[in-house]
Amino acid sequence: MVTPPLQNAFQHGDLEIKGQFTLGSNYTFLVEVAYEDQTYPAVYKPTRGEQPLWDFEESTLALREVAAYLVSEALGFHIVPFTTLREEGPYGAGSLQQFIEHDPNYHYFNFSPEDKLLLKPVAIFDLLVNNADRKGGHVFFENDTRKLYAIDHGICFHEEDKLRTVLWDFGGQKIPDDLLARLSPSSSLLADLEPYLSPDEILALQSRAESIRKRGVFPRQPRDRRAIPWPPL
Repeated sequence: MVTPPLQNAFQHGDLEIKGQFTLGSNYTFLVEVAYEDQTYPAVYKPTRGEQPLWDFEESTLALREVAAYLVSEALGFHIVPFTTLREEGPYGAGSLQQFIEHDPNYHYFNFSPEDKLLLKPVAIFDLLVNNADRKGGHVFFENDTRKLYAIDHGICFHEEDKLRTVLWDFGGQKIPDDLLARLSPSSSLLADLEPYLSPDEILALQSRAESIRKRGVFPRQPRDRRAIPWPPL
């Protein structure tokens, strides 16, 4: 869980833009958060910089980023860096996420076989939150600690099946019991999600959790629709 100093810093600290990530379709900035003589690197995604999508409600991507963090923490995945909704920023309201130092050249497509085996929690998390954009560069290991992280969850939680991911490695395999045991969203988590997701999206989340527990296996890649994001990295 995130420490109170980081929560306070991200909500009340001063943001200074240090750079812009240019590969994505939405405006995304590397910022420095200054608070009480400390500085923290973070990723700032202003709502006004979101490109409209035909199948997701407009101006909701930042909210979905926060919802993904809440689900990750509450269900014990701990793979999404600390993320909060910042009401004020250089370009207005948006999501603010802890920046994790990592090697961008080491990603899913060149992970060692041993490291790919560590991705089962991410695959289940994506299935649960209905991630429509799990690219290969969205999973990585923190420098020094080797802790696994997953980022970019702006197009998750749709009511319809939208899962698009490069992580189809485990299709047909039994889901480990310890992962299945996590898939029970509590009433407190569901209440925490209300500011960020619609009632129907929260109900769909509950339904997916129950369906995954009943089936107990990783899904195979579907053949009747596009199931891998573009670009895949």
